[in-house]
Amino acid sequence: MKLWITVPMILFMMIAEEVNATMKNKEKIVTTTQEEVNCLAENIYFEARGESTPGRMAVALVTLNRVKDNRFPDTVCGVVKQTKYYPSGKIDLHSCQFSWYCDGKSDKVRDYKVWEDIHLIAEVMYEYESVDVTQGALWYHSPAVKPKWSMVYNKTVKIDNHIFYKDVD
Repeated sequence: MKLWITVPMILFMMIAEEVNATMKNKEKIVTTTQEEVNCLAENIYFEARGESTPGRMAVALVTLNRVKDNRFPDTVCGVVKQTKYYPSGKIDLHSCQFSWYCDGKSDKVRDYKVWEDIHLIAEVMYEYESVDVTQGALWYHSPAVKPKWSMVYNKTVKIDNHIFYKDVD
């Protein structure tokens, strides 16, 4: 395993233990913060539940990087649920930023052990600054596909089953 992945993972695990201990002693005070963490956890779960911790963290980083970028909504839930709607109020199934959100399949969590692990990652990533192993990426895709948009951005890194991209400098 490369050092740039190992060091953030060790730091993540140390912070995670601290957050876990803190969370046992007090509940989240701000409801909107919990909603944001839940949206981040859902995005990690449905985009990267089969990935390693660094792969899951990388998906979280893209979501958080988008929140900071003025081309995207300014909340995690806004980023995750960004899409176009038909006049009827139904989602345009071809305009979602994250395919799981509008693929027509159930968004019910089925693996609760994985969900707990991912939710902890989401809490830590939301509350603490992290080394950005994606190098500021705003987009990613599976190596199984080659979207046209990938040609106009700079590839930054491949982690597990995702290739990450950022704007051309």
